[in-house]
Amino acid sequence: MALAQEQINHFHREGYLRIGKILENDELVLLREQYELEFEKARGSNTYTNLSLEAGDDSEAKEIIPQRMLQITQMCERNIHYRRLVHNEKILDIAEDLIGPNIQLFHDQALFKPASDGGAVFWHQDNAYWTCRPANMISCWLTLDDTDTKNGAMQVIPGSHLTLVPHELSKERSALLYVKDQDDSRAVAIELPAGGCMFHHCQTLHYTQPNETDRQRRAFVIHLMMPGTRSAMESDKDFEVGFKRPLLRAKA
Repeated sequence: MALAQEQINHFHREGYLRIGKILENDELVLLREQYELEFEKARGSNTYTNLSLEAGDDSEAKEIIPQRMLQITQMCERNIHYRRLVHNEKILDIAEDLIGPNIQLFHDQALFKPASDGGAVFWHQDNAYWTCRPANMISCWLTLDDTDTKNGAMQVIPGSHLTLVPHELSKERSALLYVKDQDDSRAVAIELPAGGCMFHHCQTLHYTQPNETDRQRRAFVIHLMMPGTRSAMESDKDFEVGFKRPLLRAKA
């Protein structure tokens, strides 16, 4: 699935690219079933994170706080179907057009906003967390449900990937960075059908609002990088190729 040059130019200029539906309906049915299964297992074993959990609350509060923004990292280590998804050829074709022919997984995450009480994710740039160098990692944001602004579609600030902006540590939430007083007057909402995706740069400012609808919003994000990427958070060493961070595509 090759991109047109206009699409490539748009990504590098604006920091994001809407692709639209990329998963077939039978793939979507299976991935939904497995998503529900993995979150059911995670609830039983307390192996997910609620990003809306207030600082200081213990794990027993996870099901009774007002909002839930549920996260499972490295679904590809838990579920073979999501392992296959990070190797999806359509996704890797697009990634190759954006960052080149050698592609390594950084990590993945499932981000679930339940109906009625799905929590927001603050305005932020991913690389404020990751501190990766060079700062040219990309993310494929996939949705398993029809997604609009009301139930938590991705919103981005065009061109914001060109500058790293200061972030603050949230006092209300545990270990979350955010951009204070972000001007969202230029924000673009990326509404997608179920099975659709968009790509964004690791420095693109993005946000998702609370889900107060009667529709759930199940998303899955694949973060991709070139081999040789380093992070100040991990002793400034190259990320090793292995089961956790496999080489997804390599060309001579």
